[in-house]
Amino acid sequence: MSDNHASDLTGLGRTPPLRAEIDAGLRQFLLSVYNYMGSGLVLTGLVAYGAAETGLYTSLVQTPFLFWGVVLAPLALVLLLSFRIERMSVGAAQAAFWAYAGLVGLSLAAIFLMYTGVSIARTFFITAATFLAMSLYGYTTRADLARFGSFLIMGLFGIIIASLVNLFLTSSVLQLAISVIGVFVFVGLTAYDTQRIKEIYLASDNSAVAAKKTIMGALALYLDFLNLFILLLELTGNRRQ
Repeated sequence: MSDNHASDLTGLGRTPPLRAEIDAGLRQFLLSVYNYMGSGLVLTGLVAYGAAETGLYTSLVQTPFLFWGVVLAPLALVLLLSFRIERMSVGAAQAAFWAYAGLVGLSLAAIFLMYTGVSIARTFFITAATFLAMSLYGYTTRADLARFGSFLIMGLFGIIIASLVNLFLTSSVLQLAISVIGVFVFVGLTAYDTQRIKEIYLASDNSAVAAKKTIMGALALYLDFLNLFILLLELTGNRRQ
C-alpha cells in the first residue's frame, strides 16, 4: 500500500509541471492564432475601405476580367493553403494568408458603398462579441463538439449550394433563409473550429509545423468571423439611400 501511495505521489509530483508546460504552450499557440486572424481582419477592412474610398472597386467592377480575377483568386489561395501547405515554406504560407486577406478586402469593398458606416461598425461589434463568446465556449467546454461538426459542415455546403441557386432565382425569401441559417452555422463553426484548433496543438511539433498550424487555425477562424459578419450585415445592416 505504501508503494502504491509513493507511486501516486511521484505521479502527482511530475504531472503538474508537464500539464503547466502544455497549458502555457497551448495558450501561446492560440494567442498566435488569434493574432494572425485579427491582423488578417484588419488588413481586409483597411483594403476594403481604401478600395471603396479611392474608387478602385468601381474601376474593378467596370473591368469584368479583373473583377472576377479578384473574386476567384481568394478561393484559389484557400485551396492552395488547404492542400499544399505541408509542402510550402512558412514564409510562402504566410504570404498566401496575407494575400488572401488583402484580396478578400478588395472583393468586400462593396459593403462600404451599400451600407452605412454606423451599421457596419455596429454589426462588427455584434459579430466580435458573438465570436468571442462562442470561441471561449469552444475552448473551455468539455463536450465533444466533433459530433456536431459533420452537421455544421453539411449546413455549410447547403448554404453554398442554395446561394449559387439563388444567383439565378434572386429570391429575397430564400436569401433571408440563407442568412438566418448561415448565422447559426457559423456561430456553431466558431466553437467547433476553436476546439479543433486546440486539439491539434502538440508541444512536440517543430517550429515550422507549429507555424503552419497557426496559419491554418487563423484561416479557419478568420472565415468563421468574416462570414458571420457578412450574414449579420445582410440581416441587420442599414443600406445607403
